Amino acid sequence: MTDLEALKRAAAVAAAEEVRDGMILGLGTGSTVKHLLPAIAVRGLTGLRCVATSVATAEQAAALGIAVEDFDAVERLDLAIDGADQIAPDGWIVKGGGGAHVREKVVAAAADRFIVIADETKVVDKLTAPIPLELLAYGLPATLARLDPCDLRPGLPPSPDGGLIADYTGPVGDDPAALAALLSATPGVVDHGLFPPGLTSEIIVARLSGVERRLLR
Repeated sequence: MTDLEALKRAAAVAAAEEVRDGMILGLGTGSTVKHLLPAIAVRGLTGLRCVATSVATAEQAAALGIAVEDFDAVERLDLAIDGADQIAPDGWIVKGGGGAHVREKVVAAAADRFIVIADETKVVDKLTAPIPLELLAYGLPATLARLDPCDLRPGLPPSPDGGLIADYTGPVGDDPAALAALLSATPGVVDHGLFPPGLTSEIIVARLSGVERRLLR
């Protein structure tokens, strides 16, 4: 295991300790979550109910004996855990490198607590492009023109919900909230990968010096 993978695992193990028997749990997507699932499975928890944000996560969870059910059967979650692509000092987060940010945001918003896990390379001084987007196929050229500069992500299949994955590559600026509002207000945008600080309960970052925990709410 490389040093980077070891850091991802350390963050995942710390978050897995927050999972309790009988919880309804939201499972994120990505390379750090791949370490989270075995860390949860090894604890032998009982009565755990899980929803997954991607097919890949659902398949890995099932292989580890973690029961995953349809999110349509669940109204709220006790806890959701997911990774991040960028973490800013003010708590703004960029997610969606794997194209699952819409489902990830829906799951995070449904959870009483949302924990973000990452290695120290994901901590940045300021958010920068690209900002992942999920777009409707209908009217796509017009949507891309309104979002310019924005490009479809080459070689990536549609999301599980049929949306097309793109990246906004313009400036983020010093006010991510303004960009988030602009992207949300653009017709054809299903959702974007900017996650506001108010959505996150805690950020767990694994550094070479140890695991750092930061409470946001």
